[in-house]
Amino acid sequence: MPRFSIIVPCFKVQGFLRECLDSVLEQSYRDIEVIAVDDRSPDGCGAILDEYAARDDRVRVLHLPENAGLGRARNAGMPLAGGDYLFFLDSDDTLTPGALRATADRLDETGDPDVLVFDYARTYWWGGTRRNALAHVLAEAGDGAFTAAAHPEILDLLMVVWNKVYRRDFVESNGFSFPPGYYEDTPWTFPVMLSAERIVTLDRICLDYRQRRQGNILSTTSRKHFDIHDQYERVFAFVDSRPALAGWRPYLHRKMGEHCLDILAKPDRLPPGDKGEFFRRTAELFARHKPAGEPVPAALKVLEGGYTAYRVKRRAGQAGRELARRGGQVRGAAAGRARRGLTALHGHRPLDPELVLYSAFSHRGVLGDPGAVYAKAREIAPHLRGVWVVRDEETAARLPRDVEHVLLDSPAYRRLGARAGFFVNNVNWPGSLVKRPGSVHVHTHLGTPLKYMAADLLRRPGARHGVDVPQMLRRADRWDYSLVANEHAELVWERAYPCHFTSVRSGSPRNDVLVNAGGAAGVRAAAAVRARLGVPAAHTVVLYAPTRREYVRGGHAERVDLARLAADLGEGHTLVVRLHPSLAAGPARGLGLTELHRRGVLVDATDEPRVEDVMLASDVLVTDYSALMFDYANLDRPIVVHADDWAAYRASRGAYFDITADAPGHVSRTYGELSRLLVSGRWRDGESARLRAGFRERFCAYEDGRAAERVVRRLLLGEEFLPGGAVARVPGQAVSRDLLTST
Repeated sequence: MPRFSIIVPCFKVQGFLRECLDSVLEQSYRDIEVIAVDDRSPDGCGAILDEYAARDDRVRVLHLPENAGLGRARNAGMPLAGGDYLFFLDSDDTLTPGALRATADRLDETGDPDVLVFDYARTYWWGGTRRNALAHVLAEAGDGAFTAAAHPEILDLLMVVWNKVYRRDFVESNGFSFPPGYYEDTPWTFPVMLSAERIVTLDRICLDYRQRRQGNILSTTSRKHFDIHDQYERVFAFVDSRPALAGWRPYLHRKMGEHCLDILAKPDRLPPGDKGEFFRRTAELFARHKPAGEPVPAALKVLEGGYTAYRVKRRAGQAGRELARRGGQVRGAAAGRARRGLTALHGHRPLDPELVLYSAFSHRGVLGDPGAVYAKAREIAPHLRGVWVVRDEETAARLPRDVEHVLLDSPAYRRLGARAGFFVNNVNWPGSLVKRPGSVHVHTHLGTPLKYMAADLLRRPGARHGVDVPQMLRRADRWDYSLVANEHAELVWERAYPCHFTSVRSGSPRNDVLVNAGGAAGVRAAAAVRARLGVPAAHTVVLYAPTRREYVRGGHAERVDLARLAADLGEGHTLVVRLHPSLAAGPARGLGLTELHRRGVLVDATDEPRVEDVMLASDVLVTDYSALMFDYANLDRPIVVHADDWAAYRASRGAYFDITADAPGHVSRTYGELSRLLVSGRWRDGESARLRAGFRERFCAYEDGRAAERVVRRLLLGEEFLPGGAVARVPGQAVSRDLLTST
């Protein structure tokens, strides 16, 4: 008996069906059966299903004699199912890699619950991907099983059938089935979730839900949307048949009203001439099932009036929103004038030569090179007043109590910005910040560049999508000093930022801790980080740090099976993963990383605020094309470059040199090569050391562990600080005006 019976109903999806079936049959977890139901599809679906069944004995095809509709097609497949769990997969959706293994492991871990709810991501026809906005509900439900009554917020998730698996015995004993109609998921999901005695969650994206441009219920204008009324009648009939569920009637009554009004409000769901009838039928349903003595929520009181009153209220709301939008534009313009006036007012006051304004990573806290400069300034120049610019109150709450800060765009920010003698940042300051004569801007950058940056992106239209290069260069015109860690970076910044500034061969201040890692303080720091991450002291720590891809919308390309890598490393090893910061809040975390971290398969260090700490705690870095490798080389620890898509990456983003030819260590081009390198121990052999030595000579030339002190003494205090502290004047470069025209 297989673990999963995956029921796939098919109707007019021949363009998506192969991708759907491949996503199932190519899963690493193979204890499955696929019951594909050809719902009398008029296209080539039936032939495709027969083709797959002929070459994979896990696939069984049922050809229906006539079109039954999605719900009844699912019903037709259920009697053929012999698996422990039912998985209803729509034939235009796909499973993510590793989804079935993660689901099976979670079921085993929780003792075969009635229902398991997992996460999903919407993939749009135009290429975008968006994670379920309520994914946090899955994480907050905890590790154990629960009922809907214990965690009612589980019902706030999208009430569909395909984001769950169901224990077959539970489904059969309750007689659950799908009714005909457009909204067949509603009278399945509510009864199932309210009846389940053991629900568990899996905080992992297991399915990509395809939002098609056409052929999708959400993009179809039709009277078929009236079906929602019949489906809620079925939900209420089910609750009436089970007295123990009577307490859910107020909740379901509210949900029904909200759902119907949402359909009515959508401009593309109902034919305009049918909206009045839809409102009246909704109001009748709402009145018929109103629980006695229950107050009506304010947002639903409109259902107690007529359709005319509803339209008047809708129009008033739309007019109010438009008025608010226009008012916001007027207020924004007025606020802009006021800010300029305040800036001009403060601009008449003298600069404060002891005030230093800091920011890092778009105002995310005391981090990176600016953070290292700030710490050193407090140590050797305590008379300097350092103030951090942070983006919001939440960020400010995470700052140490003794760190002075201002919120971006606040009056205090504008007041200090007009008077500060020094500005230190690793990302450009906002355009609203006016640079006064005499103020000094120190730009630290984000590390040594491998991929094309700034003006060089003008030759890569795809990579500069959404990047305003001319605006970027106008902001860079404010730089006085540009910090560099090596000659390569110095030359790149000259070319990428054709502006007037002075290059300071200072080294990277944040790397001081890496250069000095061999000392007693560095050893203690590494041990403390390992303890915080839960890494056993004797383990070999493999740090995997992939970068984003410009050839993939959203930037995330899953190049390595993390569960497989962790297993291949074996006992005595810990795999630590750190995603690129731009991917931290997107779907990438949900594609297995969060769940693997929860289960202790690996450590997700993406949210660790200081990447230097994560590097200190590791023994070897595995990366693709991340600039992290240039910093990591300061530790003089092995580096492995996994370059399985180097040609595509270089073609899409552009690179200043071939990292596979001038690598800091061994290069792997397939997963097999990577696994053999790590398991065999060759990652730390003599060849690795030789390659790393050459790389360090080229890219760590200005790093001596005193970069932060050099910046403070030379640039903030104006002292002579000669060791490694040479400066080079960068001339302004003549660039064709056409090249810098905004596109």
